[in-house]
Amino acid sequence: MQKRKLGRYGPEVSALGFGAMSFTDFYGPTTEKDGHAVLDLAIEAGVTHLDTANVYGMGRSEQVIGNYFKKNPGARDHFVIATKATITRDAEGKRKFDNSQAHLEAELDKSLQRLGVDCVDLFYAHRRDPSMSIEEATGNLSWLVEAGKTRAIGFSEIAPSSLRRAVAVHPVAAVQSEYSLSTRFPDLGLVQTTAELGVALVAFSPVGRSFLTDTPLSLDAVQSLDFLRPNPRFNEPNYSANIALTDRFRALAAEMGMPAAGLAIAWLLRRGDHVIPIPGTRSVGHFKELLTGTERVLSDEDMARIEAVLPVGWAHGDRYSDEQWVGPERYC
Repeated sequence: MQKRKLGRYGPEVSALGFGAMSFTDFYGPTTEKDGHAVLDLAIEAGVTHLDTANVYGMGRSEQVIGNYFKKNPGARDHFVIATKATITRDAEGKRKFDNSQAHLEAELDKSLQRLGVDCVDLFYAHRRDPSMSIEEATGNLSWLVEAGKTRAIGFSEIAPSSLRRAVAVHPVAAVQSEYSLSTRFPDLGLVQTTAELGVALVAFSPVGRSFLTDTPLSLDAVQSLDFLRPNPRFNEPNYSANIALTDRFRALAAEMGMPAAGLAIAWLLRRGDHVIPIPGTRSVGHFKELLTGTERVLSDEDMARIEAVLPVGWAHGDRYSDEQWVGPERYC
């Protein structure tokens, strides 16, 4: 397994991490047994970076991991664990973001209890609170490092300019962002800024929420998923256009002797030595396909062939609906 640094001052982790949102029913029904089978394979394959959050299944993802650690006492030492908080609800049930020290500490305490650990390796602000300066939010996160509850801090979906302000307050180990062949906006500043500042770029949804796999979700399956049902890329006529375009990518992957998901991962790993993809899956079989991306270093010619079939801007539809765009910082 290739290795990468989780930030300038962070630990060495596997180049491929794992996004444990899939331990919930986000992309379809799953069980704790399924999740534990995936974690077994992660250990076997040398995958060490494990990413979760308090809101994934309202704590279910963290609980699945915590139960695995109870059954496998040595497993905690294998993994570098990241979790997140700040997404919450107001008195009327509307989604909001809270970057206050009190909220962050209270939510991290609950996460530690579900995970069954005393400290996590990385704690993110899942979304930035627009009513608070990035400097104050960074200070609130850094207090948790001083308290011994997390070893490092990070942010999810922030702009390069915000990152520069944050690192002036405290070292930032990682910024998490959607990044894949279907979502290229990080190339317009975030990839470069994280590299310059010694910050890991943790890429979620690296296989385009299934478009960049050999078995993309069917339109019928999409209708049963709360997140994807309103997503512009998964609504007609965009869905059919995106399937047709990614058929060319699937054909290229087959020609290159790789699963499409593996090729998508290998492409990301070539985008920078600080880029760490964190795909998620409910399936051991699919996880094995993803792992093939770490076994092949793509040449410049390979990258050019991929670019020819999926050039920048190929995807039809925005990556988020208007409601889903509330929270992430836009910078280009």
